[in-house]
Amino acid sequence: MSSPSHYLVIDLEATCCDDNAFPREEMEIIEVGAVLVDAGSLRPAAELQCFVRPIRNPRLTPFCMRLTSIRQADVDAAPRLPSAVAQLKELVRGKQALFCSWGDYDRRQLERDARRHGVTLPFGRDHLNLKRAFARRLGEERELGVGQALRRVGLSFQGTHHRAIDDARNIARLLPHALGLDPHDAGARPSPTAPALTRPRVAPATPAPRAAR
Repeated sequence: MSSPSHYLVIDLEATCCDDNAFPREEMEIIEVGAVLVDAGSLRPAAELQCFVRPIRNPRLTPFCMRLTSIRQADVDAAPRLPSAVAQLKELVRGKQALFCSWGDYDRRQLERDARRHGVTLPFGRDHLNLKRAFARRLGEERELGVGQALRRVGLSFQGTHHRAIDDARNIARLLPHALGLDPHDAGARPSPTAPALTRPRVAPATPAPRAAR
């Protein structure tokens, strides 16, 4: 894609278990958190939070509720995934937005669920793995979790861990560091050595459990 007008930072929470109650490929999105960041100022311009009602495993496991703090009532009252995708479409309407996430899990899960529901995602296949970009920019030998990355640059996590909107907000705070820019430098643009975009294969790999992030 050409230079984006915005970065769309997305984080997801999904159904999960710790007792092999269902296979990983049956994980389904239960919360979408998205922060739209202006590419010129690197400041948040808008955001979206919505719960999603799963269809394969509609009852959340005790492990999932403890991990995410999402309640059964939250997803029972929520619409299906197509509604969340429609809200994402509205969020990026008229903008050249580049989809970003901390690692590849969120991309794979979003694509998997979109195929299940027969909906088209409102952005191209270009994707920026901020977890990998951050490690490369800061010379880290291994890729860090969000909390570790924040501490690496002298920041602390704000909000609740494993809640999609709070994770997305914190990832947006790490965006300038992943791009190699001064977070206080309004109007900055990524350097010519900005991290390369990935174009995922049609058949994505099985996502890792959320607890391992």
